[in-house]
Formats: sequence, structure tokens, C-alpha cells
Amino acid sequence: MSIPPIDSYAFLSDTHTGALIGADGTVDWFCVPHFDGDAVFARLLDRQVGGAFTLAVDGHGEPVRRYLPGTLVLESAYSVGGGAAIGQDFLAVRAGDAAQPFRAGMLLVRRLRVRQGSVRVRAEVTPRPGYGSGPVDWHRDDDQWVAGDAGLRLVSELPFRVDGPTVRAEAVLHEGQTVDVLLGYGPGRIEAVDPADLLEQTCRTWREWSDRSDYAGLGREQVRHSAVVLRGLSFDETGALLAAPTASLPEEVGGVRNWDYRFTWHRDAALLLLALFRLGHAEEGRRYLHFLLTTCTRAGSVLAPLVGIHGVTGDEEVLEHLGGYAGSRPVRIGNEAAQQLQFDTYGHVLDAALSYQQLTGELTVAQWQVLRHHVDTMAARWQETDHGVWEIRGPRRHYVNSKMMAWVCLDRGIRLADLLGDDDATVERWRTERDAIHAEVLDRGYDRGIDSFVLAYDSTELDASLLRMPLVGFLPGDDPRVVATIARVRRDLVVAPALIRRYVVDDGLPGEEGAFLLCSFELVSALVLSGRRDEAAEIFDRLCAYAGPLGLYAEQLDADGTALGNYPQAFTHLALIEAALNLDGAGDRDALHAWAERTAQPGR
Repeated sequence: MSIPPIDSYAFLSDTHTGALIGADGTVDWFCVPHFDGDAVFARLLDRQVGGAFTLAVDGHGEPVRRYLPGTLVLESAYSVGGGAAIGQDFLAVRAGDAAQPFRAGMLLVRRLRVRQGSVRVRAEVTPRPGYGSGPVDWHRDDDQWVAGDAGLRLVSELPFRVDGPTVRAEAVLHEGQTVDVLLGYGPGRIEAVDPADLLEQTCRTWREWSDRSDYAGLGREQVRHSAVVLRGLSFDETGALLAAPTASLPEEVGGVRNWDYRFTWHRDAALLLLALFRLGHAEEGRRYLHFLLTTCTRAGSVLAPLVGIHGVTGDEEVLEHLGGYAGSRPVRIGNEAAQQLQFDTYGHVLDAALSYQQLTGELTVAQWQVLRHHVDTMAARWQETDHGVWEIRGPRRHYVNSKMMAWVCLDRGIRLADLLGDDDATVERWRTERDAIHAEVLDRGYDRGIDSFVLAYDSTELDASLLRMPLVGFLPGDDPRVVATIARVRRDLVVAPALIRRYVVDDGLPGEEGAFLLCSFELVSALVLSGRRDEAAEIFDRLCAYAGPLGLYAEQLDADGTALGNYPQAFTHLALIEAALNLDGAGDRDALHAWAERTAQPGR
């Protein structure tokens, strides 16, 4: 049985949970009742054990698929013999209110309409709760099928019948006929609904959101589509942003680098906030900032690098019964990195808070008190070792990126204290420590022998995360040391044209990973700030061409363009937006931050 490429899957979302659908018409991944819940369809991670939901036209070739413009509604065009049909798959949503802007219908809706001739339709639904650990028993409840303890209900005019753990149906449909299959994952019965109305309502909700953006610059279509993907990765109950809706998709096919990414990483904080505001989605920016600050309040003295979408995290565990995507084991859920010490987290949080205050002037005294505590923490602890931004599961080190982001934390804290008129903050101490970090990084973080900033003190290993130095204002983009680092990264971390790794170092795991798309797009931004816009634009165009057939990106690519890692990946789409805006605003220091400063609230 062939394994579909990771980036061949379509992503559906109702901002409550998500689903992945293959080109064969099968839902191979679906978690309930939320993004981080039980994967009742997990064929993505084991094509024998994991459950699945198929609605397909028999005998068809590869369908022509697209998203309806401005939405996450998938449309698939089928042709077979003299027959033709159009399918639409979506998770139903409707407009909500300020507290929860998208309202999930808790329905996965699959429609098929015959446009010409006749087609044979086949449907099979096989949930296996517990990430594929066991089958369900189906029973009827009036006009609805109930899938045992899986929390699923099925409604359709197709003649479904029970076949062990599966309900299945076949039918021949003729021109003009439409069939609907509704799978509900909420409590209670599926209410009587018109699927055509659900489709119209879902499209309208997505388009009204997407159309708020007036961005018409370079990469407009990619930027707008990436924004929709990010909205789909947002959890509307709390405002959290998932890194990805999947778990354990491999960074090396057949290897062990398989992690659960259904969490919020704070390293995306400032970039996400700025992108949302810049693209006209201020309310989502506010909700995310509120989630971030609530998490910081709960954190005590140590900020975890990642949290669950409800603000808490569980333990990492291995699911021994799953074979993994293309045999990539172990399969993990939960993420042990939540227990790591990552000082870069503090810089990202304070950078987001400063941008928010510049844009809105809405930080409260209580929120600032929490943030001020974390600035004090960094002033006291920046000289310690940590695990670093890449979560290498080895001894703690003096990572240069961590020092740089500790500098960002203190720098933003100083600026916030000034904006807020806080005379009680220990600003002089912060300034002293900030300047000490800067001097130490220039002394110990730059290796004159290789002419580059390095991964950690006393090493000569490269780290592509240091491409962000000019983006956070640590050094100007045309500083000779920044220019030299860009050149060294492009030479020694290259995987293929436009594609770079994040590092080449023994990270305690066997095998190796592919090119890291976040860093590849950040190379574009770094080149713009170094005054090399034409080179940056060429790389951006190459990276855009690497997108999957539906315009989605995974975390990584190998040298031949094969997608690797969890999918779709939020920070890849965020970095695309940042790169496009920097290219479009070439000449500004980091177009997003420059825009925030230009639009800062008067008198703030």
C-alpha cells in the first residue's frame, strides 16, 4: 500500500479541531473533541491499525483539488468514464461573537454532486479510538448511526450497513444527484440541518474573515492563504495557536525524530501577533496575546517553551501499537520539551508584549507586573546554560540564540517600562545586563576563525536561528558579522537551492533531518535587511514553488523536495508572511516591526 506524501493532504479546520484528507478521498487524521484530543482516525500513522473515513468515486484517477477561495473548504473534481462529480469537504463553522469569533458546528461534512453521467460512490467509516488501539461497535439511534464510545454520530441518505467495526455503503448516483455524509463529534444527536446551508455558511464565515486583509503587496496570494491556514490552526476556545495539528510525522522517513506538535510554542509569539495585526485581524491578535499572558501568569518564575491549547501540558508517551508514518517509529504523543529550560522564550514573550502595547496601548497594570517579573528573571539568570531554541535533548549549553533573545527580553522590558511610565522597574539594572549580554555575544558568540556567529560558546557549529539577529535589532542587517554569518550559513547548511538546515551537530539522536523551512524563509528576510533584495526575491520564489499541491507547507523538506515533519506547520506559514512583507517593504528594518512602530498609538 503506497504512502501518500505528507504535503498531499488537505487540511480542514473549524478552529476547534482539524482533519487531514488524502487525494484518495480518505480522512486519515481526525482528533476529537479538540485538536489535541484522541485521534479516532489515525491511518496517517498506521495504515493497518489506524481508523479512517472514506468517501470516494470508484475508478477515478487523481482528482483535481483546490480550496474554495479564501476558505478551508476542499473541492475535488472527479472524472471516470462518462461520469463527472464534484466533492466538497469541510468542518462546519459559523460566525460567532467577540468571545469566540468562529463557532464550530462539530460536524465533518462530505458532499458529492454528480455533474455528468453516472458514478459509483463508496463510503466506509472505521473509527478506532485510542489512537487506533481498538475498534468500535456501531448501533442505530433512529436515523443516526452511533460509533460506540468514540463520540461520533453519522447521518446520511446512503444505505449504510454494519460490517464489523465499519459502516459502509455503495450507490450509483446519476447526473444532478447529491449525496451528503455528516459525521458529528459533539455531544448529543446531530440536529436536522441542510448541508447546502452549512456549506454556504462555512464559506461565508471564512471569506468574511479573510477579506478583512487589505494586503495587496508581493506574494499577496501566498500571504492571504497562509493567514487562512494560521486561522485554521487557531483554537478558538482560548486563542492559542497550534504549531501543527498532527503528531509524530517524521523529520526523517523511517527515523526516530517524531514529535507531537499539537501545542503552542511561545517562539512564534511576536511574529504571530504582528502578522495578525498587519493583515487586519486585530481581534485574533488580542485573543492570542490574552492567552499568552494568561499562560505567563500561571508559569511562576519559569516560562515553559510550549503549552497545550488549554494552557497546560501532559507527559510525553510512546504509542507502541502504531507503526508510524512510513514505518517511522516511535510514535509519540505529548512533548517532553515542555519541561526544558529555554531562555529564548522570555525574549519572544516580551517582544510580543512590546508590539502589542505599541499597537493598542492596552496592556494592564496587572499584565505588566507579570511581564516585569519575567524581565527580572532574565536579568538574574541569563548567564546560565539552557537547552536552546531547537530543544536538543542533551546537556545544557550557552546557546548564542538564547543569549540574543535574553537581550531582546531586557531591551523590550526597558522600552515597555518607558512606554508605561513605570518608575519602580529596575531599569538601570536591566540596561546594565542587556549591555553585558550584547558585549559577551560579540566576544564569545562570534568565531573569527570561521567568520560567523556560532551555535554555542566555545564551538564552531553553525545555527540558522541566528539569521534573526537583524530581525530582532541585535545588529544591523549590513553589519559585516551578520553578512558573514549569512554567507557561512548559505554555504555550510545548504540542502538544495533555497533550502537550509537549522544546524549540523550531534544532537543525541540517530539520523538527520531535512531543510528547515522556517529558517529558509528567514534567510529571505535576513538578505532583505542586508540590502540584497534581488537575491532574497529569487529565494522567496523558489520557496513558494516548494509548497504542496494545496499551498500548504510541512516543517521541513529533504533535498528532492519531499515534505517532512508535522503538517501544516504554523511557523513555516508565519515565516512566509514575514518574508513577503519584508520583501514588499524592502528598506525598512524588519517591515513588521517598522510597521508596528509607525502605527503606534499616539502618546504611548
